[in-house]
Amino acid sequence: MLEPIMQISIRFALGAGILACVGLSAFAASSDDRAAVAALDTQYQAAVKSNDAATMDRILADDFVLVTGKGKSYTKADLLRAARDKSETYEHQEDTNQTVRVWGDTAVVTALLWIKGSNKDATYDYKLWFSDTYARTPQGWRYVFGQASTKLAAEDLAQK
Repeated sequence: MLEPIMQISIRFALGAGILACVGLSAFAASSDDRAAVAALDTQYQAAVKSNDAATMDRILADDFVLVTGKGKSYTKADLLRAARDKSETYEHQEDTNQTVRVWGDTAVVTALLWIKGSNKDATYDYKLWFSDTYARTPQGWRYVFGQASTKLAAEDLAQK
């Protein structure tokens, strides 16, 4: 028979070991989730650049909304229509400074996006900050909400 103090010590050690394993498991899952969401957001930017409506459709949630820095809103249908019509031609649609934060079933990607391209009205070349929100669904991570800053001026970029 173990003495009471020994029993308490063994239980404490077992409990601490279990908590450590659970903590490591949560960290690994969070790290895996960050990597998965980062890759998905990079796929999404590439799909926009190439007007790949099928990939955009797979990644975007059905109730997706994008809000621009000027307050204009776009739905999934709006973005898919633009991709299918090829109303924008992109030379660049790449991001840098990507950061992914995960809280359970929600993830937010923040990055600096360089957009260079043209449409029927004009050519453009600018950078902006964006935040993309993803939600874990039974079908995997889906892009549910995006918010973009206004176009950055050269002095804004110099401060970065």
